Amino acid sequence: MKTIKLTDEQIEQYSYADVAFLVLETNGKKMKIQDLFTEVIKLMKLPDSYFENKIGDFFALLSTDKRFLMLEKGFWDLRDNHAKKIIIDDEEDEEEELTDVEETIDDEELNEDEINYDNDQVDDDDDDDDLKDLVILDDSEEQDMM
Repeated sequence: MKTIKLTDEQIEQYSYADVAFLVLETNGKKMKIQDLFTEVIKLMKLPDSYFENKIGDFFALLSTDKRFLMLEKGFWDLRDNHAKKIIIDDEEDEEEELTDVEETIDDEELNEDEINYDNDQVDDDDDDDDLKDLVILDDSEEQDMM
């Protein structure tokens, strides 16, 4: 394990999560929560009794901090070390795929008998105008009506 030294100023400013992040980042490998918290306590120069009193709080802190990821068998690591890598293909590949889809559509013939129309569909071209009784009032007319 690589040696990490914190100044007194850093110890005052850093939270448990910040120190745990530093430990995982420096070591570059996953750690069990007990070992990680022991290292955090040692770096922050806290008494050993602190472990038993605050391990639950430390677990809750790591669980809610998005920088950390809980792995199998009680191991923890940085989320960045397990991020999915997205590979973007060249635009030429996308154009080829689109061309294949267009050809497939062109090759298919639609059978008029297989097309289903909704019989309950309302015809919007009716002579009935829904807005024929609409009256527009300006502010002065509206006050007169009250």
